[in-house]
Amino acid sequence: MSSTNIFKRVLATIDLGDEVSSVKVVEAALEVMVAEDTLFAVCVVPDYGRSIVGTFFPADHEKQLIEHATEELHAFTAKHVPKGTRVQHVIAHGSIYEEIMAAADQCEADLIVVGSHRPALKDYLLGPNASRVVRHAKQSVLVVRH
Repeated sequence: MSSTNIFKRVLATIDLGDEVSSVKVVEAALEVMVAEDTLFAVCVVPDYGRSIVGTFFPADHEKQLIEHATEELHAFTAKHVPKGTRVQHVIAHGSIYEEIMAAADQCEADLIVVGSHRPALKDYLLGPNASRVVRHAKQSVLVVRH
């Protein structure tokens, strides 16, 4: 019986504010991949511009956040993804769960890997973004608990 990998295009959600969780997400994604597969590392910069909070930031604040996230995502994958792994970096801007699902569709991902929550939350809770992705994504979703 030959082993077949059904997940060829794996999207790993990276929270640059939670390295421990993101490392676990990447490790889980790499476990289901084989050498010729592609890892899509996605980071979503929340859109604060439409909220009251957004009025307190300078006009180019979100542009700076996106540039910083791009640099940090590349640094993160350089540190935590083995050399030789095909990685495509995806920076999105907007609602976290909506952008994760849009990125998965654009990348034609077979699997989305998400962390279940930040460490400060109760172990039995599934974070609101992960929960929405699980409920609404067209792709299979792997939830990594930590």
